[in-house]
Amino acid sequence: MTAHAPTITSAEELWRLPDDGQRRELVEGQLRVMVPAGFEHGRVASTANWLLSVHVRSAGLGVTLGAETGFVLASDPDTVRAPDVAFIAQARADAVGRTERYWPGAPDFAVEVVSPGDGFGEVEAKALGWLAAGTTAVLVLDPARRSATVYRARGDVRVYDGDEEIDLSDTVLGWQVVVSDFFG
Repeated sequence: MTAHAPTITSAEELWRLPDDGQRRELVEGQLRVMVPAGFEHGRVASTANWLLSVHVRSAGLGVTLGAETGFVLASDPDTVRAPDVAFIAQARADAVGRTERYWPGAPDFAVEVVSPGDGFGEVEAKALGWLAAGTTAVLVLDPARRSATVYRARGDVRVYDGDEEIDLSDTVLGWQVVVSDFFG
């Protein structure tokens, strides 16, 4: 007799899964197990989180979160995703207050780091999914190309590289960052 993995279709069921060290997301009611990130992915994600967190904390703008934080983006069917880095503006954080479970909604800003096995279509779909759920902007960092792509809407996508400066002030007040700082 073969043991079957539990069928998970809701954010509540996902929340109740035992912690076995695996990262999971729920996309339109379908469970996805995430492969552990490689070293370069982790380094770039950590750098992005640090750069964003220093700015956000020093200006008192809100809350920054790491990759293990789930956001409920849709219900029936449920979608719970976790960006590599997220930002929630202080007013929204105050309105919801502390929560032990997944954040109810999309972050104001999300960062996704491309892994070697990620296809362009998959990464773009995830970025557009964040926007559709209410995220203002998504920054996609590609360590292999040492580039950054900012998604603000389906037709508003811009690629940056090298020493170009990205101005994300419209999403995270006053945050401007040079692309090469992520990959240093």
